[in-house]
Amino acid sequence: MAAFTVIDHTELGASASSWTKSSIPSSYDHLMLKVSARTDRAAYYYDEMDITLNADTGTNYSTTVLYAGTSTPASTRDSGQTSGAFFDCTAAASGANIFSANTLWIPHYSNTANYKQVLHESAVENTSTTDAQWYVLMGAMLWGATSAVDQITLTPEAGDNFVQYSTFTLYGVTGA
Repeated sequence: MAAFTVIDHTELGASASSWTKSSIPSSYDHLMLKVSARTDRAAYYYDEMDITLNADTGTNYSTTVLYAGTSTPASTRDSGQTSGAFFDCTAAASGANIFSANTLWIPHYSNTANYKQVLHESAVENTSTTDAQWYVLMGAMLWGATSAVDQITLTPEAGDNFVQYSTFTLYGVTGA
């Protein structure tokens, strides 16, 4: 049976330009990050969040995403990026007090023989049923480095901020 240990839980008491957890211990099998967030971007449905691992801003990230915000799903693929920009967050024009739900899974994060994968799911809710004012996403990212992951940073794009009450919970997973 898998055991989940909370490594870090942060609830923002004020707006913040990013969230970072550093000095992640290498004693677990996998990492799981749960994010409930919203940004101050003046948009209806989303603000893309960038992820960097170990503060690496080289062109070492590639992402693939399947998403739907209408009745027609779509996909996107990027490579050679300086961060993994692949999951979304509810923005300011969505209904009051609506936060996105995001889960990121980083299997074998402390392995130093292989590149690192990040799997994710996002639900960007809204009180509107209008196309492109809500999104659901599933995707994967590959970080082209063999270093063990010891730092994770999430940053909203375009200089936006996470708003108060956004939460970030990082779990170490063993036995899975």
